[in-house]
Amino acid sequence: MPPFSLFKDFSISALVAGFVTVLVGFTSSAVLVFQAAQSFAATPEQMGSWLWALGVGIGLSSIVLSLYYKIPVATAWSTPGAAILIAGANGFNIHQATGAFLVAGVLVAIAGFSGWFERALKHIPVSLAAAMLAGILLQFGLNVFTALQDNTLLVLTMLLFYLLAKRLLPRYAILLALVVGIGISLMQGELHSTQVALQLTTPVWIQPQWSLQAIISLALPLFVVTLASQNLPGIAMIQAAGYRSPTSSAVGWTGTTTILLAPFGAFTINLAAISAAISLGPEAHPNPARRYVAAVFAGIFYLLIGLFGATVTTLFLAFPKALVFAIAGLALFGTIASSLANALAVDREREAALITFLVTASGLSLGGIGSAFWGLMAGIISLLILNAGKFSKAI
Repeated sequence: MPPFSLFKDFSISALVAGFVTVLVGFTSSAVLVFQAAQSFAATPEQMGSWLWALGVGIGLSSIVLSLYYKIPVATAWSTPGAAILIAGANGFNIHQATGAFLVAGVLVAIAGFSGWFERALKHIPVSLAAAMLAGILLQFGLNVFTALQDNTLLVLTMLLFYLLAKRLLPRYAILLALVVGIGISLMQGELHSTQVALQLTTPVWIQPQWSLQAIISLALPLFVVTLASQNLPGIAMIQAAGYRSPTSSAVGWTGTTTILLAPFGAFTINLAAISAAISLGPEAHPNPARRYVAAVFAGIFYLLIGLFGATVTTLFLAFPKALVFAIAGLALFGTIASSLANALAVDREREAALITFLVTASGLSLGGIGSAFWGLMAGIISLLILNAGKFSKAI
């Protein structure tokens, strides 16, 4: 890609979409990352290194993959993966955990580059993938109105300005809603800002130790959850947005990035699921060919988080929860609507798609694997039963 292409395709809406992508991804789960590090008795320096490794890994992978393929490829850490680490940390030290991170990264890289993960995805109907996406994102849309109850003035004003901007200045609807939300938060005294010195985070090498118990208890669950709860919906979101997803290479390179940065604290780097939808949607840019810029900016913001961890963490956590919930939901309205339309478009797949949507939206979790995977499985089984003898035609 010519070096000037990024500047030619730049837009304010893409920059804002990239910022909101990181705002949603970071504020919704950063606390789990810190808690996971603490579960392995990490020192403050090692905790800072975890944030450095994750921020740099996510930032570079998002930037490089998005520029190379010229489609929005946003990456993230695994939130359910962090939860698994917290639950399974007992009895393992941070060095054994680091060894498990390396093994999980190797397994993800093999699953990606070998092509077997992509071959499995080819048998998933578009309607079920869209239903799974809608189920994942539903809670974010509902959170707008939950937050409305908690802070009526803030969220209602953001919603009204969003609707007016959608009518008059659709490309800047999210930006206007965000600016209005920040302004009202300042007026209400809910934007908690403190003076923080700008200081670079120092990476710390954590020597890996190999433990069969840690591989079984940490690495294998981390591998399964990363594929099922992150990469699977991440690929589905890219495809639902109308892009041809570089499935094998994208998944393979996220595994490789994890391997390179695991000794510094990157427990897993994978395709973003929920937050990726913001960069993929029309709010990022009306022209799908120019939305990759949003994922590039998301990568830049994640790089800043990694490089200036303490400073950026304070700034992001200054936003009140109602503002974060509102801006995330508003940014995903368009994606939720198009996903529901695609899910219910084919008559013979409609009921199976509905089951996929409902199971995914329920938040069901079995065996440490989230509802996105089980929703898809429920939809495929339903489609098999409802179209007995005709399944190959249905997919």
